[in-house]
Amino acid sequence: MKILKDIRVIEMGTYITGPAAGMHLADLGADVIKVERPKTGDPFRAFKGGLYSPHYQTYNRNKRSIALDTSQPDDKAVFDDLIRGADVFIQNFRPGVAEKLGAGAAQLSALNPKLVYCAISGFGQSGPSRDRPSFDTVAQAASGYLRLLTPPANPRVIGPAIADAVTGHYAALGIAAALLERTKTGKGRRLDISMIEAMCHFNLDSFTHYYSVGEIMGPLSRPTVSQSYTFACYDGKWIAIHMSSPPKFWEGLVAAVGMPELLSDPRFAERPARIAHQDDLIDILTPVFASKSRDEWCDLLLANEVPHSPAYDANEALEDPQAVHLNIKVEAEHPEMGQFTTVRAPYSFDGEPELGVLPPPTLDEHGAEIRQELARGKTK
Repeated sequence: MKILKDIRVIEMGTYITGPAAGMHLADLGADVIKVERPKTGDPFRAFKGGLYSPHYQTYNRNKRSIALDTSQPDDKAVFDDLIRGADVFIQNFRPGVAEKLGAGAAQLSALNPKLVYCAISGFGQSGPSRDRPSFDTVAQAASGYLRLLTPPANPRVIGPAIADAVTGHYAALGIAAALLERTKTGKGRRLDISMIEAMCHFNLDSFTHYYSVGEIMGPLSRPTVSQSYTFACYDGKWIAIHMSSPPKFWEGLVAAVGMPELLSDPRFAERPARIAHQDDLIDILTPVFASKSRDEWCDLLLANEVPHSPAYDANEALEDPQAVHLNIKVEAEHPEMGQFTTVRAPYSFDGEPELGVLPPPTLDEHGAEIRQELARGKTK
């Protein structure tokens, strides 16, 4: 199911946004060649010492690595040859850095007019914040998204690198659109995408509520309206429930917990009342859910058709029977680093998921191989 098997991508990405965009294309079958600095490579490699950190592994599977110093004539010649045969180029440097490396859009498009050039930045290619450094937390905050995740009391940053991952996903989508257009025009495009723009779009619901009805959403706005809950169970494990609007889900929950009196309680009789009194309901149900194990509650909620799931940790989620059935966890063996375990891409084309995966490359693992390919291309 290598849908993009005929597409070659040259990625000069570091950390997450650029590598994430390249990974999405690689997951779809593209030949993604990661151009890295000699000796050190992508700085994410060394986040936990060595050159193969879990941070690096996350966003660099299904790629090949070549180490090039484009300030050196021989390496610059190899880089230029790669560009001449490429379909896509990805970089996530601050504005102006790529040009200094000989990898600006005008420079590379002169070598290959069909190239789709993707430049990812923090705040865009122009404007008063153009040159500001940006990382995940900065983009979350600038887009208004951080306030939706931060606890109102004792605020602190929580959760994974959402802005980085989201920006990489949007970049891959834009690249795919440009490649589709190129089939008709034969010409490449320059795609600019910034973390702030990506996260503002991702935060669309919040802005729509503000501009439509003047509501400034907070971290509890959506969970209250959607009637979402998380409870700790007797065994210390958590369970999550999302009842949304149909009354049958509320009625199912009442039946599961064995408290029919809640149906006639004026605080909970109607959905608007349940929204207004969610804290009261949490106070009532917290000790109830603490009285049984998570598995017992899952059985009861399933029997009463209440939308729910165990709130898994990472060591549990991929062992769930449905996750096992869907083959979400995939493995591969790296010749030097050993077993690599990851999550497969979520696509199934014509009913077939892509279960094959290549482990993230070691630095310059494919350097000789790629140079040989370029040499053969010149002799044809």
